[in-house]
Formats: sequence, structure tokens, C-alpha cells
Amino acid sequence: MEINGFSKKDFDTFKIDGLEARMGAIRERIQPKFQVIGDELKDHLAAKLGNEMFLHIAQHARRSVNPPADTWLAVAANKRGYKKHPHFQVGLFDDHMFIWLALIYELPEKQTIAKTYLDNMDALKQLPENFVVSLDHTKKAAMPISDLREEDLIRFRDVKKAEFLVGKHIDPDSSTAQDGDKLLQEVKQTCDTLLPFYKLAISNR
Repeated sequence: MEINGFSKKDFDTFKIDGLEARMGAIRERIQPKFQVIGDELKDHLAAKLGNEMFLHIAQHARRSVNPPADTWLAVAANKRGYKKHPHFQVGLFDDHMFIWLALIYELPEKQTIAKTYLDNMDALKQLPENFVVSLDHTKKAAMPISDLREEDLIRFRDVKKAEFLVGKHIDPDSSTAQDGDKLLQEVKQTCDTLLPFYKLAISNR
């Protein structure tokens, strides 16, 4: 199946006013691309990990008024959901794409995973310099991996709503975002680089 990248029109989806109108555009423009990329990614990760992985495409079903500022696909080892599990995300805001290993606040093993990451802080800091970290999946901002501090992981451990996401941002004007084959290769390579930290996270389950 042909793999399509993301166009300016796709990113402009997040400038559409109104929940119903924006969600309609997300379903029409973005989710079919997520389906193709996500199917490829889940099979790739399943082969690497030796166990079945499942694709989840964000439906934003809890929203009743405010339209989403971003949207994403998630790949996790659980068929029913992903938020309570370490998972990989690929998604869009209006001004960038993101590829994350995501550990968000619903995760029940946050404290033990944070301790494991603190014990492996040196390895995290050795990720490629173009990797970034987010401490809140709802915010656009991210910091270079080189700026990660022990205090950030301690907060992830100790604060109930704290999160930890590590991966890459992609410029919407880049050929990587716009060329489906390049994008899929970038997604797979990024997730492969993060697999040791995914395995550390699931070892605490």
C-alpha cells in the first residue's frame, strides 16, 4: 500500500475552528495515513520484540467542546488500550510532527520505571543529540536530550501527573514529513533507537 507523508493541509487541520469540523478533517485527512503508518510500525515492532503489538488511533472521544490541538497514533503491547502502558506515538501538532516513546500519567508503574531510568541516566543522555524530551504530552515544548536532568526524572517519579516522553520532532516543511517512505523509515529508526528504553520500562511490569 502506498505510504503518504503529511502536507501543509494536514498541519492546517489544527487551524479549523470547532470540534466537529476539526474532527471531521482529522478523520478524513490524517487518520487514513495513521492507519497505514501504524500498521507498518506495529508489525515492525512486533518482529523486533517477539510479541504482538497493537495499533490505537486517537479518537478524542472525551472531548465535547474544545477541538484537539494535536492527534496521534499509538502502538502498544495491549489490545484494549495504550495509556496505562509504555507505548510509541507518532503524531502532529500544527507546527511539527513527533515520534515518542511515551510514558504518560496513567501508567501505574511510573515510580519503578522512573527509578530504572534514573539508574540508566547515562544511557539516556547518550541518545543522539537531535533527540528531545517532553515532560507533558499536551504541550508542544520539548528540550534537547542533553538538557535532561535528574530532577526531571525525580519529578516523573514523584508527581502523579508528571510524564516522560523521549523521541524526535520533525519539521512539517522537511522532506521527511512530506515523503511517506522517508517518514516511515525515520519512524522505524527512531523507535529502534528507543527500544532499549522501552524494554527497560516493560521490565518493571
